[in-house]
Amino acid sequence: MLNDTGVNAVATAERHELPPSMVERMTLIMDSFGGPEIRLTLEDVAGRTNLPRSTTHRILEQLVRLRWLGRTGRVYGLGPRALGLGGREAGHGALRTAAFPLLHALSVRTEMVVHLAVLDGSDACYLDKFGGRAADHVPSVVGGRVPAHCTAVGKSILAWLSPELIDDMYRDGLPQRTASSIGDLDILHQELIRIRARSGLAFERGECFSQIACVGAAVRGLEGPVGGISLVGEVRAPLERLAPLVANTAQAIANKLIGDTARKQVPRAELSASTDGSQGPALGETLGRIVALGERGAWF
Repeated sequence: MLNDTGVNAVATAERHELPPSMVERMTLIMDSFGGPEIRLTLEDVAGRTNLPRSTTHRILEQLVRLRWLGRTGRVYGLGPRALGLGGREAGHGALRTAAFPLLHALSVRTEMVVHLAVLDGSDACYLDKFGGRAADHVPSVVGGRVPAHCTAVGKSILAWLSPELIDDMYRDGLPQRTASSIGDLDILHQELIRIRARSGLAFERGECFSQIACVGAAVRGLEGPVGGISLVGEVRAPLERLAPLVANTAQAIANKLIGDTARKQVPRAELSASTDGSQGPALGETLGRIVALGERGAWF
């Protein structure tokens, strides 16, 4: 049997198995992310820090709320505060690099504005915007944030998250930007079901900006959506015929991100791009062919 001294010694040893302060535990967790591109699950972080799973989860969610970390589905990464000024762009450098030539080509071909965005909490954050002079008429800005459920690009990303996560994200309600914005959680779930039924294509007309319409598609990696793109027009623009073009561009970006090994796990995109980021000679023909498919209704 242990005497009082022995019991105290065991208790003291147990207390010191974990870092004694919350600051030290948070530091352990932050240190487990070795760089802006690192993405870890709860189990990964718990394994790297040797902290209990419940403790790890609680601290991770606090860090997400404070924007030291970001979360997409079950995967965590460094957030805007951890990355510092301009860090949001640094943290998504691979996505921007893969997307740049394809989105530029999409904008040139359609003569419309194109967005690249990521999910940050329940907001869509714009990483890039293409469109030349036409971009001046669209009130979005690079680095700007809007409620994800009010945008096509945001809804396209939300559609690939679990219903439970959507419930958690919007437990305090859905903010409305315009009279057309979705303001009810049940209606949002129904919209996300329709988006999945359209193979991930999302539409919005006047839900974020009253005179603007968009069609969007998520860029999906091996662990879930890593971002999304959207094509922007006037509120009455016939975006349906361009939807296949948007979907295939998002697919091509995803293929560039996940590499040759992972390409077998996702549907093959009709849009082709060379591996060094430059556009192949068939790009214009491919874009035109996809648009034609949409006009004939073949894609749907």
